[in-house]
Amino acid sequence: MRKTWRTRLSLGLVLIVCVVLSLAACGDASSKESSGTLTVAGSTTVLPIAEMAAEGFEAKTGINVLVSGLGSSAGIEATINGTADIASSSRSLTAEESSSDLVSTVIAHDGIAVIVNDANPVQAITLDDLRDIYAGKITNWSELGGPDLTIQLVNRDEASGTREAFSSIVMQGTEFDRRAAVLPGTGQVRDVVSRSIGAIGYISIGFVNSKYTSTTVSCLSIDGVEPTEDNVENGTYPLSRDLYFFTNGEPTGVARDYISYVTSEEMAQTITDAGYIPVSAEEDGTDEESDAS
Repeated sequence: MRKTWRTRLSLGLVLIVCVVLSLAACGDASSKESSGTLTVAGSTTVLPIAEMAAEGFEAKTGINVLVSGLGSSAGIEATINGTADIASSSRSLTAEESSSDLVSTVIAHDGIAVIVNDANPVQAITLDDLRDIYAGKITNWSELGGPDLTIQLVNRDEASGTREAFSSIVMQGTEFDRRAAVLPGTGQVRDVVSRSIGAIGYISIGFVNSKYTSTTVSCLSIDGVEPTEDNVENGTYPLSRDLYFFTNGEPTGVARDYISYVTSEEMAQTITDAGYIPVSAEEDGTDEESDAS
């Protein structure tokens, strides 16, 4: 009888412990959902929007949003793998990525500016000449009416959504010149071009006049169209694109609330001040991404 009593007591204690642990786990999950941490990873172009939104969102909700600029491809992969809640991207999904459960939200519109050093007198270029420059067929600024100066190509790394968009719009299947300097971030491209008289690069229009640097760069018009926000919005500037958030399935909970905040009227002026074009109320919302870049 004593053995049976002890056995029953032991089983009872085990059940109590299991119930307590289960309740604690539920409490932790609920706490994380309501006041935990949201992770946003991806594009360096989208980084300013995500960071500014993170500050405002935390002030409103108390939820910490961790933002990192790893490149669009890295952010998308992290979200597919579940190591990030939201991927920020300056490009649409590839065919392979489109086979995943990722759902997209357009958060802003942007243009890609082709930049040169301020001392470079060349002010305009055609899309065809730009393709030939990045293919290594045009190698001296004198071929474009400029000085007898070797063109120093500055490109982005393969994880960059800006590179992917530039490749799609400009290169159209033509291979990049492998001799180009390859840099991991928008800021690095801008800095190198600002310091090298023969350099050419491409960055988001929102980074051309950056308040975070004392250096300046000049933009080239493309096929006679200036890289301005108005020309991006009206569709006349050829190097235009959308900026995205991707989630693994329809956004829910904190992720949904953060995305809604980014695309809200409250953030519209902040996005404009950063040099991007906010989405209109009609464009606000999420839908499945189906177009391959």
